Amino acid sequence: MKHVELLVHSSEETKAVARRLAERLEPGMVIALEGDLGAGKTTFTKGLAEGLGIQQNVNSPTFTIIKQYEGRLPLYHMDVYRLEDEWEDLGFDEYFGGDGVTVVEWAHLIAGQLPAERLTVYLLDRGGDERLLRFEPLGQRYEQLCEEIFGA
Repeated sequence: MKHVELLVHSSEETKAVARRLAERLEPGMVIALEGDLGAGKTTFTKGLAEGLGIQQNVNSPTFTIIKQYEGRLPLYHMDVYRLEDEWEDLGFDEYFGGDGVTVVEWAHLIAGQLPAERLTVYLLDRGGDERLLRFEPLGQRYEQLCEEIFGA
C-alpha cells in the first residue's frame, strides 16, 4: 500500500476520521502530522484524543514541545515547530517506544529521530474548510491499520 487519500469538508469531518483511526491504535504507535499552518494538525489530534476517550482540552504544545493526556491509551502530543536542534535530547525515543500513542506535528523537523515505521498524515488545504488527508503508512503494522480503517 502506498497511500490513502480522503477529502473532508469540515473540521468535524477531520476529527471524525481521526476518531475512527484512534479506535484501532495500539501502544507504541507513532503518527507524524504534516501540513501548513492552519491546515488542521491540532484538529486532527483533537479527534484522536476524543477517539481515545480523553476528556481534557487538547491544544497545541507549541511552547512546551510535549503534552501528555490520559485516555484508553496515553497520548503524547508533540509540536516540534520551534525546536532549534533536531538532535536536542528530549527523550523522543522513550515516547516512540512507550505505552501510548505519539503524535508529532511538523514531524519532518525531527526526521532523523522518527521511527522507521510510522503513519504519516498530510493535511493539505484545498480552500475554505476542505482538506485532503493523505495517509502514508510505513511498515506492515501501519499498512494493516490503514487497510482495516479505509479498506484500501
